[in-house]
Order: sequence, then C-alpha cells, then structure tokens
Amino acid sequence: MTDYARNSSVQKKASDKTKHITLETVQQLYKETRRPKSLKIADLGCSSGPNTLSTISDIIKAVKFAHHLEIPNQPLPEFSILLNDLRSNDFNSIFKSLPDFHTELKRDTNYGDCPSVFIAANPGSFYGRLFPEKTIHFIYSSFSLHWLSKVPPGLYDDQGKSINKGCINICSWSPEAVSKAYCSQFKEDFSMFLRFRSKEVVSSGRMVLIILGREAPNPVGRRNSFFCELLARSIADLVAQVAAPQTQKEKVAAEQSGVAVGWFAETSGP
Repeated sequence: MTDYARNSSVQKKASDKTKHITLETVQQLYKETRRPKSLKIADLGCSSGPNTLSTISDIIKAVKFAHHLEIPNQPLPEFSILLNDLRSNDFNSIFKSLPDFHTELKRDTNYGDCPSVFIAANPGSFYGRLFPEKTIHFIYSSFSLHWLSKVPPGLYDDQGKSINKGCINICSWSPEAVSKAYCSQFKEDFSMFLRFRSKEVVSSGRMVLIILGREAPNPVGRRNSFFCELLARSIADLVAQVAAPQTQKEKVAAEQSGVAVGWFAETSGP
C-alpha cells in the first residue's frame, strides 16, 4: 500500500460530504441519456488510494437503483471505467484491489445482478485531451484540480530569479505579484480543462468536480495555508540536510525555493 493510500482520509471525508451530489448527478445523467447500454465513466486524478474504487462502487450502485426504478426487467448497462492520473501514478496498487472490488459488487444483489464492469488506466495530464470526441458520459474529479500544470511564470523576475524565496505557496510576506501569478495560472489551466472535456463528454453528459477552496478572500489565513506550511517545513528540513555553511544562508533559501517549485511541477505537469 502506498503512502497516499494510508494518508487520504481528508480526501475521503470531502468525497463523502458531496456523495449525494455525485450520485444524484449520475442518476439524472442515466435518465437523460435515455439509459444507454454502456456507460463510460472517467475518474480524473484518481491517484492510488482506496477512495477511487469506493467512489466507483457507489456510482454503479446508484445507476442500478435508477435502472430498477425505470426499466427493472431490462438488462443492466455495462460500465467502462477509465482511471486517469499522471504517468508516474501507481496504477498497479489499484489493479491489485480489483479482485476484492469485483467480489463486493457480486455480493450486492440489490436491484439486480452484478453488471459487467471494465476498468482501465488512461495515464496523462488532464490539461490535455484524454479521450475520443463525445465518448464519455460522466467525469468525476476530486482533490485534483488545485494542482497546476506548471510553475506560474510570474514567480520569476526578468533575471529568472524567484520572487517568492523560501515559500512553496502564497506566504504572508509574498509580494502581490505572487498571488496574481497563481491566480492567472489557475484560470489558464481550468479553462483548458473545461475546453478539452467539452470535446470528450457526450451531449447531456455530466461532471462532478470537487476542488479545494477557501472561506475567506485572504489567501494567507491560518486555515488556508496550514498544509502548505507543514509541507514547506519538511522541504526546508530536506534542504538543510544538504549541508551548507552558515555564511550561505541566501543560497540555502534559493535552493529551498527551487526544490519547492520543482516539486509542484513534477506533481502536476503534463
């Protein structure tokens, strides 16, 4: 089991809180697309933890219920599940869980027998095209779209030096240009995401996107930056281990910033 699989309880809580929205949306989709014989569902940013298959199981059960209400005497639709994340994702850990997943589906005899479920990985960045045109019925993405496609160019001055030294996010001492750079990059990325998905989703298709947000406009509030502060401290400790003389504090700060932005690029890049 990967570290993420052991430490994804926060994501699970967010998914559980919005589960009713996800399931209602899928049921509406099934009715409005005239109950297709095959449903194609994509989980974008699926990662490698247990949450992915749990969500897929809930979606299948929701469709079974809607099918039972509408046409109980007809065969259940087939499900084509496409799991997407970056190429470095540990898809094998998900596939190893599939036997247990299928066993649980077979045990659930409510509203008909177990449907045919086909699961495949589709690696790549969701900031580009992933699927053929007009082929996906439902897209689900949870706790993924806050990762940017690249380090915002605005975080560097004309000489290529970081204007946000020592930070991996918007800190209390970050200049205003840092906040604008992150905002601009998110707008660009999210627009790309929607543009590509609009080509891939069928008419009357649906998406449910669970995205990190904040309650207040201040990006440096304690609640907003808590996790990034913990992460920044961990990165600072790693940099400190690369022994540097006390007289080179500026160099250490620069290395810390470089490691941080490099980490973000590796995590979210195409």
